[in-house]
Amino acid sequence: MKIDFANLQLQYQKYKTSIDLRIHSILNKSNYILGEEVIKLEQELKNFTGAKFAITCSSGTDALLLALMAIDIQPDDEVITTPFTWISTGEMIALLKAKPVFVDIEPDTFNINAELIEKAITKKTKAIMPVSLFGQPSDLDMIQSIADKYNLKVIIDGAQSFGSTYNGKTDSNFGDISTTSFFPSKPLGCYGDGGAIFTNNDEFANKIRMLRVHGQNKRYHHQYIGIGGRLDTIQAAILLAKIQYFSDELKGRQMVAKHYTGHLSSIVQIPNIKPNKTSTWAQYTIKVKERDDLQNALKKKDIPTAVFYPLPLHLQKCFSYLNYKNGDFLISEQASREVLSLPMNSFLTTSQIDYIIDAIKEYLK
Repeated sequence: MKIDFANLQLQYQKYKTSIDLRIHSILNKSNYILGEEVIKLEQELKNFTGAKFAITCSSGTDALLLALMAIDIQPDDEVITTPFTWISTGEMIALLKAKPVFVDIEPDTFNINAELIEKAITKKTKAIMPVSLFGQPSDLDMIQSIADKYNLKVIIDGAQSFGSTYNGKTDSNFGDISTTSFFPSKPLGCYGDGGAIFTNNDEFANKIRMLRVHGQNKRYHHQYIGIGGRLDTIQAAILLAKIQYFSDELKGRQMVAKHYTGHLSSIVQIPNIKPNKTSTWAQYTIKVKERDDLQNALKKKDIPTAVFYPLPLHLQKCFSYLNYKNGDFLISEQASREVLSLPMNSFLTTSQIDYIIDAIKEYLK
């Protein structure tokens, strides 16, 4: 049975007419940088999230960088975040010569354990950066209350969670700034790199718009040191085509996740989605002690899987200067040994999902 992990090709074939028309419209106009499609996409993103400002940019990584620059993170400042995430989260803090301060995760959600944050705060702490890992927001109310208590900023790394909700609102509306990624395999993805930044703060929005075009407040006049962080117009056109189907795709992902959960919950640890949250199911990630053996067994049955992430940030060589060691964050380290992400996309058929489930059951029996 042929199973695709993300099924981007099938998705393209379904939306091909709309996507191709929008791409060729750009080619015919040759308006490749900050064309009208970028403005239209930002309006669509505002409509979808309810955020006051949506600012597109060149990647989810650059979205984090721009957000940190907007709140004026300086060398030696500290930013509290999770060690169980993609490198960009800690990397952008370090790139600005600030210090990533890691806090361990919850064992059942893979998100930062908000109850551990307060004890990590020092006089140098300037911000908290929770990650909505695998598509589910962190405990944002508790995080915000801690931030308010200590006068800290909150940047939400929502690279995997665009379209998720917390207490009925999209996570793009929480924190001082929220970011997302449009990497091709994300729930809403373009055909290259892309990202977006959301905020309800006028000052941050104006600054971010300048920072993404080298700090310009008008052409050739630079108020800030910035970056070249614009979203290409062609990528905006692709996202404009795909966002029309996004709500239906989210429903499809929910159905796939529900099917997995109904059949796997008794044999492996499945993701726990808390009652006041919804997940975009960027990945459906189980935990199993025989992870590597199970992955190899599924591979023999042509079932693709992935491991996000095999080594937590505090044990990465690039962060060795922080002097963390093995055993400092036991839950993150255990997750890195045991997590396995199964195929997840809204186009999986019932027979395909059952084939995956049966293969897991057969191995674990």
